[in-house]
Amino acid sequence: MSETKTKETTYKPTSPNSKLDFASLWEYSAAPESSANLEIKKKYDLFIGGKFVKPSKDRYFKSVNPSSNEEVTQFAEATQKDVDKAVKAARKAFKGEWSDLNPSSRGKYIYRIARMLQERAREFAIAESIDGGKPIRESRDVDIPLAAAYFFYYAGWADKLEYAFPGKKPEALGVCGQIIPWNFPLLMLSWKIAPALACGNTVVLKPAETTSLTAMMFAELVKDAGLPDGVVNIVTGAGQTGAEIVNHKDIDKIAFTGSTNVGKIIQKSLAGTDKKYTLELGGKGALILFEDAPIDQAVEGIINAIYFNQGHVCCAGSRLLVQENIADKVIMKLKDRLETLIVGDPLDKNTDIGAINSKEQFDRVNSYLELGVEEGAEVYQSKCSVPENGYFIRPTLFTNVSQSNRVVQEEIFGPVLTVQSFRTADEAIEKANNTPFGLAGGVWTDKGSKIFKVGSALRSGVVWANTYNKFDPTSPFGGYKESGVGREGGLHGLSAYLNLK
Repeated sequence: MSETKTKETTYKPTSPNSKLDFASLWEYSAAPESSANLEIKKKYDLFIGGKFVKPSKDRYFKSVNPSSNEEVTQFAEATQKDVDKAVKAARKAFKGEWSDLNPSSRGKYIYRIARMLQERAREFAIAESIDGGKPIRESRDVDIPLAAAYFFYYAGWADKLEYAFPGKKPEALGVCGQIIPWNFPLLMLSWKIAPALACGNTVVLKPAETTSLTAMMFAELVKDAGLPDGVVNIVTGAGQTGAEIVNHKDIDKIAFTGSTNVGKIIQKSLAGTDKKYTLELGGKGALILFEDAPIDQAVEGIINAIYFNQGHVCCAGSRLLVQENIADKVIMKLKDRLETLIVGDPLDKNTDIGAINSKEQFDRVNSYLELGVEEGAEVYQSKCSVPENGYFIRPTLFTNVSQSNRVVQEEIFGPVLTVQSFRTADEAIEKANNTPFGLAGGVWTDKGSKIFKVGSALRSGVVWANTYNKFDPTSPFGGYKESGVGREGGLHGLSAYLNLK
């Protein structure tokens, strides 16, 4: 009797029936991006009137690399006197050389800035990852190219404003005060500065205190581009510096991106004044996944929606609503996919999730993780290793949550996803809209009619269909309810910086 040999089945990682198990098959070698060619100064002064000037009180604060806790550099702390000096420089430029330029020449300056951003893309990407903690792949492939794209887009509109708004007589507002957040420092700078300059305004911009590096590098770029003195002024500092900009009497427009709480304070400060303002605030985006959707594609979209940039995204898809009969399968696939994500050094090209931006935000996210458990939620975190130094949090999943849970209702701003189920489209819509926010959402289904029905019912400024986190300079972005006032991007972004008569 001959022996029967059992043929061993080869594991196929591409098989839809195979569990993802990259670790036992492949080992990633370190792929660090070199920062040797990036020159970071020991100290950065304020950029006012085309020159770098020392702060009036000679005070500086340090910026820390969140992945190592090492000091990166120091930035000047602007006071009321410094802000006033910046506003006066901006007003002088607005009344002088900048307003005397014909629109096509303004467009050439903006176009030159875009080209120089492309030329220096590598150093800007490395600086963004060192200062903010985001993976170099995201800085390199998303943040910097998009920032350049916004300058290219608005450069083209500079001499076409009358075509953009037929029957109107567009006029620049004057001096614009702009305050940007720490999650997308250079990209948010481009959203603010590019349309303002295209419309003929001048600006005083304050970057976030934890991520001011690329803003000051941009100031150097502006100087190299030969932009007239005072057109762009950049002052660094904490919340008080921002308050001085908001409350300055000679500023015509305020543009703010940040938390809802600060946005409410700004709105109250501006009440009764004639200042125009746009506020892009927090969010708690809902992802609605129907049973007829391509599940594997949707899982990848969900991962991108919430774990991109460590969840430091105002429009992050932090709430998953999945149809009941596929919920278990989707949760299993999500847990499986979480195990493949690499948490680590932001400058390593293998890294999927970098460092939490600051100790303050690290403590905030951890407090919500504890709160979720206290509220009765089931928590799942990937088993990946994390660096000993720096602020790192594993990608997290909360199941068994309800609408009343704070982790469902409040913006966590970290790599944390909550999962709920629904039976009907109406139930999904009701749950999705049942938050104070209304910035962005997503719908996954293979039915076009369902996309239009559900998407149009969501009280969100942006609704993505079968994708997420897709941005384009031509498309407006903004929210409803506590997610803000006004729009940025596209023609809407232009109109926010114009008087249209």
